[in-house]
Amino acid sequence: MREVVIVDALRTAVGKAPRGTLKDARPDDLAAAVMKELLARHTEVAPAEIEDVVIGCATPEAQQGMNMARQAALLAGIPNTASALTINRFCSSGLQAIAQAAEHIMVGAADVAIGGGAESMSMLPMGGYNLSPNPTLVDVYPDTYLNMGLTAENLAR
Repeated sequence: MREVVIVDALRTAVGKAPRGTLKDARPDDLAAAVMKELLARHTEVAPAEIEDVVIGCATPEAQQGMNMARQAALLAGIPNTASALTINRFCSSGLQAIAQAAEHIMVGAADVAIGGGAESMSMLPMGGYNLSPNPTLVDVYPDTYLNMGLTAENLAR
């Protein structure tokens, strides 16, 4: 297996949802700004050398829906020849994206990859829009629909 090296770690400023200065900033634009800065810091890597972009998003809908990784990569100037993947693992989506980008390098699926997370807590209501739980799962596995705060409390016990 190949060795993976993380060359940099960047993030946007932290905002105060839903009233802070970033409340109107689109998450795909924020992710693109971070990728642009990453590319500016590392001019030895051309955008065309990036083979994979993996972005985690806890609520991939509305402004952060569809394949936000693809949208942010294109906005950052990364060509559409790079693969792009948006994943959801709720609160650990960004961490999972970083791990998955590293795994792609380890197994030889990519030489250069970007992994990270993007979310707007201002643009989406908690739980997203129009949550529609499956009635069978609600009856048989009600914990499937627990929010992450309650899940964390259960784990702490």
